[in-house]
Amino acid sequence: MSSAQLNVTVAGPVMEVSMNRPPVNAINLSLSREMYAAFRRLNDDAELRVGLLSSAGNAKNIFSAGWDLKAFAAGESRDDENGFDLGPGGLGGLPEFFDLYKPVVVALAGGAIGGGFELALGGDVIVCAEDAYFWLPEMKRGFLPDGGAIQKLHHRIPYNVTMDLILTGRKMYAEEAKHWGLVRDVVPVDRLIDHAREIAGMIAEGAPMVAPALKEYMRKYAHASVEASHAATRRAWVGKSDMPHYERMIQSDDFTEGSVAFTEKRAPEFKG
Repeated sequence: MSSAQLNVTVAGPVMEVSMNRPPVNAINLSLSREMYAAFRRLNDDAELRVGLLSSAGNAKNIFSAGWDLKAFAAGESRDDENGFDLGPGGLGGLPEFFDLYKPVVVALAGGAIGGGFELALGGDVIVCAEDAYFWLPEMKRGFLPDGGAIQKLHHRIPYNVTMDLILTGRKMYAEEAKHWGLVRDVVPVDRLIDHAREIAGMIAEGAPMVAPALKEYMRKYAHASVEASHAATRRAWVGKSDMPHYERMIQSDDFTEGSVAFTEKRAPEFKG
């Protein structure tokens, strides 16, 4: 499934997706569509449990500079009805892939600029190298970062920090991103991919139905009231919720397998 601008490899239950469009991994429409196809495969393949998104090395040390503005200025992706076309799933096939219920780990080195930052926000766990930085310069270019940043960032870091980053266009470096909880770990760049693989492997060890159920719940109820959140899970227990993944988890054999394996002092054998 790999191409000249996207590397896709599978190692057991983990699918690795690596952008390879030098010099700055700018995302044009064709790359965006290829990335969506990869994440669609992750979502649909029962053998795959976790995705890992990274960027191949390049001279300018950029995770991604986001949307290819040169291509856009030349007329690519302009759409009279919808404004412009980023392809299915939004920029890079991930930020607007709302029915992707497999978790994605993002391994980020160098700059996550504009849409590159928004692409990273489409992941569930972000780890970054010591040289990483996050930058939303859109306001100084005449528009807002509405490919995911204004919709999501204030849910991941404090509201006032989000406003500061967008209004000033300043860069947020790795340690500050960790301070605000945006990234899980900051590691040397030569340890980044191995560290991200370790995290993806830990996630893959869990029961296959649990991660999709968690993503489904968080997407629908993470910002609901405590009362509404509890009511939603109670409805799932009796098969009357709006969370099919959650209901399937409860109704599956895996739901009891973990407890049985614990009492029998053996490793669980999840079937998914």
